[in-house]
Amino acid sequence: MADRSFLAWPFLETAHRDLYERVDNWAAEHASITGGNDESSAAAAATVRRLVAAMGDAGWLATAVGGQEAGTHGPLDARSLCVCREVLARHAGLADFAFAMQGLGSGAISLFGNAAQKQRWLIDVARGRSIAAFALSEREAGSDVSALATRAVPDGDGWRLDGTKTWISNAGIADFYVVFARTGEAPGAKGLSAFVVETGTPGFMVSETIDLVAPHPIGSLVFDGAKVPADNLLGVPGEGFRIAMATLDVFRPTVGAAALGFARRALDEGLRHAATRRLFGQPLSELQMTRERLADMALAIDAAALLVYRAAWVKDETGARITREAAMAKLYATEAAQRVIDATVQIFGGLGVTRGHIAERLYREIRALRIYEGASEVQKVIIAGRLLDEFRSTAAWEGLHHGTH
Repeated sequence: MADRSFLAWPFLETAHRDLYERVDNWAAEHASITGGNDESSAAAAATVRRLVAAMGDAGWLATAVGGQEAGTHGPLDARSLCVCREVLARHAGLADFAFAMQGLGSGAISLFGNAAQKQRWLIDVARGRSIAAFALSEREAGSDVSALATRAVPDGDGWRLDGTKTWISNAGIADFYVVFARTGEAPGAKGLSAFVVETGTPGFMVSETIDLVAPHPIGSLVFDGAKVPADNLLGVPGEGFRIAMATLDVFRPTVGAAALGFARRALDEGLRHAATRRLFGQPLSELQMTRERLADMALAIDAAALLVYRAAWVKDETGARITREAAMAKLYATEAAQRVIDATVQIFGGLGVTRGHIAERLYREIRALRIYEGASEVQKVIIAGRLLDEFRSTAAWEGLHHGTH
């Protein structure tokens, strides 16, 4: 059983502890919904559809789009999102994916949509009747949002979109996509806007699906004169970068939470194997090297959990931007989980690299988390940038800048 001592930490409230227990009980019964031994992208897409419907029926998706109390019009509660993702990832990678993308895909609407837009899209997402997607990345503008090339120009009573997007999760199964495009109010990041583009819009199509080491529905989009109604604009023109970054602020810590779920499962499996596998006439767990490895794994998990729930707590309690805290949580938790899972593979030896073994599956699941929603290297750039901005705003910097120190 996964360590639950973190639930007593002051970052979490009674409602979060109750949510953990309820999601855990549900996941134990339902998160094993799979496509059998078929790990193709098509099978993963079918699994995600089933999971979204099941989560909608259970009420978990209301948490993905609304508040702590599962209200679709409430503020997003970062701690609730993290709790759900950690639990679901520990049970099944696609269960975490299905939940997370309903949240990320509709997050911009939750945060910046008007009442009519929330009513139009969020209720069906929360009930599992509609699948959402977040369309930011482009082939030449992955982590560099300011370099986006997809364009939107006014066209009659709406907008016309032209360009391409890639690495878009839920591509091909989503009912709508929150798309970020250049509207030109200013150069770089300040000239972007956010639009909701619905599947079936003329001039919009999914151009390809992409196979990953741990399959899930992902692909590329093409916009060729796609006509989007004016009512589908989120916020105001030129606000797209702010919308994207605010959405990622909420959901980056949850990537760390998913990594925690994978890491806790890996430690549980490693402990069980080490305690029962005999080597040189004694349990593997009696070897000093194994004990050192297990201690390092537990230490990395607790450190990651502190950063993840610290970031989520700050967001929920202050409402402030948590760019640095979110970057730290996402960076450390994903990198730590990679190390923990690699150690578990080593504990299992040959079994750990056998196709379909839990350690091997976790090894494939964790790898993408170090890249999406900002690669680890980008998180370091963000952290350093925030530190330098804070330093330069101090009186000490002013003194140094004017040569008085």
